[in-house]
Amino acid sequence: SPARTVLAPRETAARRKGKARRGRGKARNEGLLSKQKRSRRMKANDRERNRMHHLNSALDALRSVLPTFPDDAKLTKIETLRFAHNYIWALTQSLRLA
Repeated sequence: SPARTVLAPRETAARRKGKARRGRGKARNEGLLSKQKRSRRMKANDRERNRMHHLNSALDALRSVLPTFPDDAKLTKIETLRFAHNYIWALTQSLRLA
């Protein structure tokens, strides 16, 4: 039991020091972390926006070389990909037969 009384005060003091450090550091860095999170989110949004612009541009280029009836009909993304796949398959088959 005497060992217990000696260890207990040291243990609680160490815990208090650790908590005090974390608490003070958190208060100082909270604003900085918020700005960093906001900055990361904005950069991620920009990357996603650019990715979608590039994807849409590529799909538009693909649509321009695919034959569609009527000519002014715009295919959806999945329709464009399926049609391109089927068109390439049909062209391949016609080359095999020729």
